[in-house]
Amino acid sequence: MTEQISKPNHWVRNAIALLDADANRSADTHLHVFPLPKEWGIDLYLKDESVHPTGSLKHRLARSLLLYGLVNGRIGEHTTLVEASSGSTAVSEAYFARMLGLPFIAVVPRSTSSEKIELIEFYGGRCHLVEKAGEVDLAARRLAEESEGYYLDQFTYAERATDWRGNNNIAESVFSQLSAERHPIPSWIVVGAGTGGTSATFGRYVRYRQHDTQVAVADPENSSFYEGWRTGNMSHSTGLGSRIEGIGRPSVEPSFVPGVIDHMIQVPDAGSLAAMYLLRAHTRHWTGGSTGTNLYAVFQIIAGMLERGEQGSIVTLICDSGERYANTYYNQQWLDEQGLDLAPHRVKLEHFLETGRFEA
Repeated sequence: MTEQISKPNHWVRNAIALLDADANRSADTHLHVFPLPKEWGIDLYLKDESVHPTGSLKHRLARSLLLYGLVNGRIGEHTTLVEASSGSTAVSEAYFARMLGLPFIAVVPRSTSSEKIELIEFYGGRCHLVEKAGEVDLAARRLAEESEGYYLDQFTYAERATDWRGNNNIAESVFSQLSAERHPIPSWIVVGAGTGGTSATFGRYVRYRQHDTQVAVADPENSSFYEGWRTGNMSHSTGLGSRIEGIGRPSVEPSFVPGVIDHMIQVPDAGSLAAMYLLRAHTRHWTGGSTGTNLYAVFQIIAGMLERGEQGSIVTLICDSGERYANTYYNQQWLDEQGLDLAPHRVKLEHFLETGRFEA
């Protein structure tokens, strides 16, 4: 009897080729300079992830998550893809699912911006709404089981789906783009945490490359990550969702790797949004709230550097575009309903830019 040798799965090979082609034709994202007083001797760079084809940092993650499922034999020609997401990851995954001809279901909190829901549906995805952020995981697992599909599970697989050693990941891209600058090795990299995948990629990369760079995570109100990092209690839970979409979680997620983080800063939601408005005023970049969270934390770190007489460079991220939040963060009625007064924080931030001092 002749032994049967299975043929390669040509659909999977073609699917991987399609994802690789998307990466190849998408130019690397820009690294903008934020204007700081020259006498400070500190350079601030903004890695603009909003220019990806699906408009956010999550484009990289979505591609990695689909590749991870494909190479592990979990995604086939007729697999229904399911994700738990506050919006941007699901937008990007819907884009890739349509590229591969696969059905896609996004489980999102009801509070998710209407603009993100419309984008998911634009790319052919279907949204399943739940009342609270803490309910998305269980609902996604149930839907994947019912549809005999595959749960992409960004909160578990983000930190392992990305090749942190290189392969043009976001960390390698940043260091390459800084190579001709006066401070080519940044003193700090500051990011937020939604899954923890981005902070894990940067933290691992700088250690692997033996760079003298520290990684800080900016965490919004109601998020569990800061307390989990501070105490080492990875079971810590606030039970609350974040108003800053894309970052902050009610429970510490499996992809959050505290050991690669050097510092964390808690940022009030009103401060995040005030920084978002300030960024638009000073650079014309129209961004979302998570970018403001990053910037608020960056200003605190720079103030500390100035106090210690240090010079160097800092890199943070523009996570997505402000057009996704026209009805929320850029809507005064929504701000009033949330009880968010941005004015005191805006004064504090402008005072920092004038004096270099950040008042607690």
